[in-house]
This record gives sequence, structure tokens and C-alpha cells, in this order.
Amino acid sequence: MISAFALRCKEHVAHAVWDWLSLHGSIGPNTVRGRRFGAFGKGSIICFPQTTIFNEQYIQIGENTMIGTHVALSAGMVPGQDCLTNPVVRIGDRCLIGRGSGIVGHLGIDIGNDVWTGHHVYITDQNHGYENIELPISMQTQPEKLVTIGDGSWIGAGSVVLPGAQIGKHVAIGANSVVNGVIPDFSVAVGSPARVIKRYSAESGWTPADEFK
Repeated sequence: MISAFALRCKEHVAHAVWDWLSLHGSIGPNTVRGRRFGAFGKGSIICFPQTTIFNEQYIQIGENTMIGTHVALSAGMVPGQDCLTNPVVRIGDRCLIGRGSGIVGHLGIDIGNDVWTGHHVYITDQNHGYENIELPISMQTQPEKLVTIGDGSWIGAGSVVLPGAQIGKHVAIGANSVVNGVIPDFSVAVGSPARVIKRYSAESGWTPADEFK
């Protein structure tokens, strides 16, 4: 029978190993993995553990940005692919990408400065075609459209940002929203598909969208 002391020792060792991995398994600008990126700014980090990261040379990360644990970050379909654009994914300065999120680029995803996301946010610039009923959806074309997220915006937990989404500056996207269109600067949008419910003007401040002038 294992003694209480032995259990405490094992627990201590397990936590010590995890702390070591969290420190040394994270990716920073001066790590071997970090130097594979197209750009990796000072003070930025991709926390350990990561999920899927590949084709880092097509990914640029600004300064003082934190990308949380269990995040997928990729350019293209498979490792080693020659992408048509560079960068495919750009994340600005002072961003925070929440735990369990995924940023999957093929053509262009541009995330501005000071953008924060909640947990489990998915951002992609590629969708699946379904129009031909004679072919499985997995075998049909996968159209790509640029995605942009403006400076200072917040993407709520569980949200999905789809190809062609253009989210402006200082925009709040409510949790579990699906964004597939244009969201103007200084607004709040919620729902699936996301619709604008509030907007800001210097004259009237924040007002319901249907009263905005």
C-alpha cells in the first residue's frame, strides 16, 4: 500500500515536471521553434502545450503577444506546403489568443494590434464547397477569402470567424457568435450569423444599432 508520504512525493514530482515542460516547452522568439516563424516579436509566447503548428515561415507574430495553451496555428493544408501568399497569418502586437483556439490560414488572416479572444475561438479563411451533390463535400473545392480583424477588438469565447469576415476596429463579438460578413468599427455584434446590435458615435456614444445616426 502506498503511503501518504509517497503519494505526496509523486505529486510533487509530477507538478515539477509539468512546470519544467510549461517553461521549456513554450515557444518564444529565441527558441529553436520560434526562429522558424516568418516573424516572432520580442516578449511574445506560444504557451505549452500546443496542438498543431506548421509552416511557421508563413506566420508572423508581433511583440508582447500571448497565444494560450492547446492552440492550433497553421498556414496551408499540410506541413511543407508552398503557400501562395506571405504572410498567410499575421497576428499583431499585444494580442491574447485564448486557450483551445484555432487560427487556420490558407490565403490571408490579418489580426491587428491589441486583439484579444476568449477560449475556443476558431478563425479560418477557407470553407468547404457543397454544391455538387454527386461528390462528397470533402472532395469539393474549398474557396478562400481574406479575413481581417481590426485593432483593439475582442472576440468572445466559442466564436467562429469565417472566410471573408471583416471585423473593424474596437469591435466586441459576443460569445458563440459566427461572423461571416462586415462588422463596422466601434460596434457590438452577436449571434449566428453575427449582427450588429450597438454602434458608437462621438455625438451620441453607444446606441442601439437601429437608432444609430
